[in-house]
Amino acid sequence: MTVQRTVVLNVVGLSADLLGEHTPHLAALARAGGMRPLETVVPAVTCTAQASFVTGTLPREHGCVANGWYFRDLAEVWLWRQSNHLVGGEKIWEAARRRDPSFTCANLFWWYNMYSSVDLAVTPRPIYWADGLKLPDIYTDPPDVHDELTARFGEFPLFYFWGPNADIRSSRWIAEAARYVYDTRHPTLTLVYLPHLDYNLQRLGPADPKIAADLRAVDEVAGELIAHVRRDGARVVVLSEYEIGPVRGVVHLNRALREAGLLRVRTELGLEKLDAGASEAFAVADHQIAHVYVRRPERVREVQALVARLPGVERVLDDDGKRAVGLDHPRSGELIALAAPDHWFTYYYWLDDARAPEYARTVDIHRKPGYDPVELFLDPGLILPAAQVGWRVAKKVLGFRMLMDVIALDPSLVRGSHGVRTTGPVLISSEPSLLCGEGAVHATQVKNLVLRHLGLATEGADRPA
Repeated sequence: MTVQRTVVLNVVGLSADLLGEHTPHLAALARAGGMRPLETVVPAVTCTAQASFVTGTLPREHGCVANGWYFRDLAEVWLWRQSNHLVGGEKIWEAARRRDPSFTCANLFWWYNMYSSVDLAVTPRPIYWADGLKLPDIYTDPPDVHDELTARFGEFPLFYFWGPNADIRSSRWIAEAARYVYDTRHPTLTLVYLPHLDYNLQRLGPADPKIAADLRAVDEVAGELIAHVRRDGARVVVLSEYEIGPVRGVVHLNRALREAGLLRVRTELGLEKLDAGASEAFAVADHQIAHVYVRRPERVREVQALVARLPGVERVLDDDGKRAVGLDHPRSGELIALAAPDHWFTYYYWLDDARAPEYARTVDIHRKPGYDPVELFLDPGLILPAAQVGWRVAKKVLGFRMLMDVIALDPSLVRGSHGVRTTGPVLISSEPSLLCGEGAVHATQVKNLVLRHLGLATEGADRPA
């Protein structure tokens, strides 16, 4: 058995409509190799899609029903957890190693990367001090890779990976680290995450002319890595998790549930915090999907009718609906709301901005009980925003308590979202003969397609789950 080294690039948000004159390297790979539409899962969000890629299963089996969910036993909402133990099922690298004990895998920034069974892992892991200070850092396994990468490429640019400053610097760092790991550790399979397109596609929307510059930037980064590994004879797969579409409206699910007397808050120093465990119903919003958790079974139909009436809600999935899309897992809400294609869900539950929690105006992906794309924007109401940010940073450096409260509370700023469109992403391969037939590749087929590129595929495992 001859095993072929393979590199998989996850170019977030890449769709067929975006390939062209501004992506010469990616377009050349598609012409020389092959390209297929990629049909993703519901919800079409990062953690769910990636878990389906690496396990070949739907959320009902791997359990990653969104980027986060309500942990009923803790009565708390947690998003963006990192432990691979949350992902059920056999992963690509486990299947490959079972077939070839010499197989190795390096995972650079794909999600759920901590404590997994890959041979080398690199993932963002900020340092949180007891006084609230957040410092950029990464987690690696083996641990010594941390110092090796930071000595060579500098500190990981965490504040350019997400937030108002997010730009190409984070994707470039990841690509350079991936190339170094490829050359020095010689993994059989290298998984690489390039998030750059995610930022302005949400800030500006896919039709904005400024997106052309983002396409050129990520194409250059991807192109350099592709050329390097192709010269070494590696096979290359490029894919994306979802397509980002234009949005013009928002739905405040939690505010509607609160106004109906179903959602409860607790007050801390005059500010309101979601009290999930005491609520009759609340929503964990995640882009264009929301898991609605209902405390008592006899109230499910009441909540379903309320949510279904809200403008901007296209469908509300009950048990039968969840089963039909593969989301019938205990972690899912009793109901799942899907937004209309031109709307998205906020996590906002307060009715007065003066009582919004202290984290609402900060970049705080772990404490917010829902996804918040408004974190990509500095508050346009700030006078001299650069000076405001600089003053807060100076206070932090000097050891004073401070709050980086520079984020807007205006969801109308967001122009792009995703989660309900299951078609639109693409899959490009350097090896056209290894693609699955002529039609779309389903997310659950990606695992075996990658195994096929490695030369370790199981015949007959290409049909969707």
